[in-house]
Amino acid sequence: MADNQLYEALGVARGATDSEIRRNYRKLAKEYHPDKNPAAGDKFKEISFAYEVLTDPQKREVYDRFGLKGLQEGGDSGFSFGPEDLFGNFFGGGGGPFGGLFGGFGGGGMRGQRRGPRKGENTIHRLKVTLEDLYNGKISKLQLSRNTICTACGGKGGPAGALQPCRTCNGRGIKVTITQLGPGMVQQMQSRCPDCYGEGEMINETDRCQSCMGRKVTQQTKILEVHVEKGMRDEQRITFRGEGDQMPGVEPGDVIIVLQEKPHETFQRNGSDLLMKYTVSLTEALCGFSMVVKHLDGRNLCIKHPPGSVLEPGCVRGVLGEGMPMSKNPYQKGDLYIRFEIGFPDNYFTNEGKLKELEKLLGGRPAAAPIPAEAEEVNMTEFEGHGTGGPRGHAHDEDDDHPHMGQHVQCAHQ
Repeated sequence: MADNQLYEALGVARGATDSEIRRNYRKLAKEYHPDKNPAAGDKFKEISFAYEVLTDPQKREVYDRFGLKGLQEGGDSGFSFGPEDLFGNFFGGGGGPFGGLFGGFGGGGMRGQRRGPRKGENTIHRLKVTLEDLYNGKISKLQLSRNTICTACGGKGGPAGALQPCRTCNGRGIKVTITQLGPGMVQQMQSRCPDCYGEGEMINETDRCQSCMGRKVTQQTKILEVHVEKGMRDEQRITFRGEGDQMPGVEPGDVIIVLQEKPHETFQRNGSDLLMKYTVSLTEALCGFSMVVKHLDGRNLCIKHPPGSVLEPGCVRGVLGEGMPMSKNPYQKGDLYIRFEIGFPDNYFTNEGKLKELEKLLGGRPAAAPIPAEAEEVNMTEFEGHGTGGPRGHAHDEDDDHPHMGQHVQCAHQ
C-alpha cells in the first residue's frame, strides 16, 4: 500500500500539483500557526514537514517510491540516516520539542548534503498597509518579541555540568512505546518525552540559571523598521534574515513581514493600474463635464470630457501614467481607468412640451411600426431584479424553449 501520510497531512491527493500543495499549505498554516493556535504546535510542524518534502522534487520522488522509511533510510537516492541521525533530525536533538522535524531534511541531517547548524523556524507577521502607503512608500516600525540566548549562562541553562541526559528517553527526546498486537505482531509508537519535553536533557531546579530559569533563552523586545517601497503589492514579503527566535546550536530563522492591503474607498488596484467608478448625470454624459479626482499622493486631478462626446453606460476611459508606481522603478507608472455609470433623471421629470423639445434635439425618433387592428393593448409594470421570476416571484420553466431568456448579459465598452 502506498504511503500517503504526507499527502493526507496537507489534504491533497497523491499526484497533486505544486500549486495545489502550496495553496493547501497556506490555508492550513494560517489555521494551525502557533501565533493563532498555540495548542496546535505539533500539527503545524507536521504540515510544514509534509510541505518541505512534497515541494522538493528529490525528496518527493524518494517518498513516492519508498515512503517515510525511504526518507529515513535514504532509499536508493545516495543519502541515508543512521539511527542517531534519525532520532536527532526527527525529534530535535536538543533544539526544542520536535524542533528538528524540519531541520533534518532541510538543514543538513542527510548524508551527502550540506552539514551545518539546523535553522530555526521563520516567524511571519502580517502588516496592514493602505493603498496610499503602497503608492507613496512608508517606513513602519514593528515591535517584535523574540527569544534570545541567555547572556547569564551563555545558553547552557545552568553551570557547567548541570545538564544531564534525560533518563526517561536516554537523551533522545522521544519516548518509544511497544504494544503487543498479537502473536508475533507488535506496534512501535514514538512520542515526545514527557519529562524533558523533547529536549533530551534535564537540569535540577537548584542548578537552573536564575535569568532564564534553565530555558537557555530569554525574551527580548526589538524594534524592526519595515521599509514599504513604492509599488509593492498585497501579500508581498519583506524578509529580515536571522531575526527570528534564537536557540543554542540552531541558526536563527527569519522574520517575514507579509503586506496586507486595506480596501480603498475610491480606487481598486489591478497590477500597476488603478481602477475607479464614477457616476455622471445624463446631461453630463451628453453635454460634457469636468471632474476632480483626489489622487493617492494628495494631488487633485482635473479631468474634462468635451461636450458632444457621448458617454455610454459602463464605458471605460483611461488616464495614462496616473496608475501605481512600478515596483523597483517608481518613476514609471501604470494607468488610471475610470468606469462611468450614467444617472438617469427621475420619472416624469418634466412636462410633455419639454419632452417634445428634447425629442427634437436628440434627432427625433424612428418611424413606429404600424399597429395591427387586432392588437391587444397591455400595460408594463416596474420590475427590479434579475432572473426569470416575474414581479410576483413566479418562476418560469420555459428556458429550454427560449434559451435567450435564461441569462442577462451586461455589455461594458472598454
